[in-house]
Amino acid sequence: MRFFATLAVLVASAVLAAPAHAAGAPAPPQIPVVLLVDLSTGQTMFAREEQRRFVPASVTKVMTAYTAFKLVDEGTLRLEMPFYYTPELANEWYDEGSTMFLTAGERPTVAQLLLGVTTVSGNDASEALALAATGSREGWLSLMNQNARMLGMDNTQFGSPNGYPDGGSTYTTARDLVVLGRALTLDYPGLYHRFFGHRQLTWRNITQDNHDPLTGQVEGGDGIKTGFTAEAGFTVLGTAERGGRRLIVVLAAAPSQELRDNSARALINWGFDEFAQLQLAERGKAVGEAIVQNGVAERVPLRLSRAAIAAVPRDGVADRVDMAIRYRGPINAPIREGDQIATLELTIDGQPSIKFPLEAAETVAQAGFFKRIANGLNDWFGR
Repeated sequence: MRFFATLAVLVASAVLAAPAHAAGAPAPPQIPVVLLVDLSTGQTMFAREEQRRFVPASVTKVMTAYTAFKLVDEGTLRLEMPFYYTPELANEWYDEGSTMFLTAGERPTVAQLLLGVTTVSGNDASEALALAATGSREGWLSLMNQNARMLGMDNTQFGSPNGYPDGGSTYTTARDLVVLGRALTLDYPGLYHRFFGHRQLTWRNITQDNHDPLTGQVEGGDGIKTGFTAEAGFTVLGTAERGGRRLIVVLAAAPSQELRDNSARALINWGFDEFAQLQLAERGKAVGEAIVQNGVAERVPLRLSRAAIAAVPRDGVADRVDMAIRYRGPINAPIREGDQIATLELTIDGQPSIKFPLEAAETVAQAGFFKRIANGLNDWFGR
């Protein structure tokens, strides 16, 4: 059973503004899939068809980069390790779509292949990285899909390391890409900043530009990846950070590169310019109680295990702000102080809720045998 209690606003003096003003977001209707999220709070600032499946094209390479980062972090893949680029790979991938222009007999390192993936979207570099890491394309794809499941990307499947057309076996959603972008930037920040955010790459005296519309083009823009095929249209997963606050945007199936790029920049700037972060309550603030079963006390007080922070429009006031405590219960004793046992949900003008973990503010020991019998009788006769 799920219990919930509606609360008053945590900070009475706080003027909350509404993400309902997202109706004014610069998200052209010609782009069917749009999602803007504040990664610092987990708050959705604008959403359109966020769970609609689509073909990500080269945005697939973000999972290739994440998978490589994870292996490097675990120590099973070394950045300085060279890889022999075979004639077979050269015959299959030279000048095939986006390319790093690798040639047979070269020995790029894993780090160089990663730069080829993240900066110039090399299909050849992606395939080479897969073989360098696991020895087989199938083994690499297994790792990519395992990582997707581990991250909770339940509407995603990868059928290639690079997003090259594969008959629809590769698909994802905007919401899943935000999950991936969050993991990429927050789990491996050092590797992320080393391999993303470069405007150009030169390999064998061939210099190519990065097509990312955010890096170096909006304040704080540092990635992540664009994609295009005739089947997929123009797609982007992009992010920027300002003052410790990171926003991430997904646009999918845009009809043109210009519309995709301009819209991505406009949405990121809108998110930073029109919204400010507001702390509604500090960590440790008491917000309510939860019902306890078989405890020496019938209720346990709840407190925030982290500060409640939301992104709110700078110049508007919310018509409705709802806060609710939610948990599955009653919660069985014993309960230790600090146990996370509930969630505080904040909803502003009906937009997707923001969730903050709640922990027990006190220890509640399990009741003795006779007390539990009495509690059971009270529950029975109280029905």
